[in-house]
Order: sequence, then C-alpha cells, then structure tokens
Amino acid sequence: MKNTSEYNASAKRIVICLGVFLLVFLAIGCIEQNKMDQNSIDNQSEEEQGEIIREEEETKMQISVQSNGKTTIFELNDGNAAKDLYEQLPLTIDVEDFSNNEKIFYPPKKLDTTNTPMANAKAGTLAYYAPWGDVVMFYEKFGSAGGLYELGNVVSGGEHIKNMSGTILIEKV
Repeated sequence: MKNTSEYNASAKRIVICLGVFLLVFLAIGCIEQNKMDQNSIDNQSEEEQGEIIREEEETKMQISVQSNGKTTIFELNDGNAAKDLYEQLPLTIDVEDFSNNEKIFYPPKKLDTTNTPMANAKAGTLAYYAPWGDVVMFYEKFGSAGGLYELGNVVSGGEHIKNMSGTILIEKV
C-alpha cells in the first residue's frame, strides 16, 4: 500500500508540475501574442496617421503669385470664395496699388462668399472685398471692414507683395 500511495503522491506532483508548466507556457504565449497585436496596432496607427497627413497636404490649396521675378506663396482657407478663386487659376492679370498697405487685382468672375470667414487683415493676409469684387494682398496691417472676406495667408515671400507691379501670374501650387 505504501508504494501505491507514494506512486499516487509522485503522480500528483508530476501532474501539478506539468499543470504549472502548461499555465506558465500559455501565459507567456498570451503575453507575446498581446505584444505582437499591440505592435500591429501601433504600426497601423502610424500608417493611418501618415495617410491622414498626406491627405491633408494634398488637399491644401496653395497659390503662387509671380511679379518682377519674385514669388509669393499663399495658402488658401476652405471657404467658398477661396475655392472659387482657386478654380479660376491660372491667371495673368494686372495688379494695382491701393492705399498704402495693399495690392489688388480683379478676378474674371466674382467669388461666392458663403462659408467664408470675415477678414481681420494683417501683413500677409489674402482677402476678397466683395462690394468691389477685388482680391486684396495686404503687406501692412489693415484690420476689418464690412464685406472683406479672408481667403488665406502668406506662406512665403510676403516681403515681395509691396513691390508687385504690372502684370502678375497667379498659379496653383
């Protein structure tokens, strides 16, 4: 009887050890699988974020204004007036001085100002003055006025606005 009892005790210990070993093995496997799943999620998130950034860059409307061998780049907002201007490009058009802080030009078609923010113009603001139908490039601070809508802001070359003259070329970037 003693042998059977010892045999049963040894068998129980072996089964318990095997059970503990199996649980540890399964726990390690689950942890590793969780790490792999998390890495997959992290990579997917980075890829998705990269795609979103690329889409935003592709949807940004930028225009270049060339005058006297110099280029000024504006980034347009998503208002209807900015979209209307963008759709009329490219344009070769005369630019005029107005006041002591802005240059203006008249696009061929009037711009739709619905869903377009009002402007609080400063140096580098691109705006549309609806009552006269002209696009305004500010090189000094102006402020706001009834009927003045913001189209966008300068990205580079804002220092060239003041010296624009004659015929300018406006293109999509």
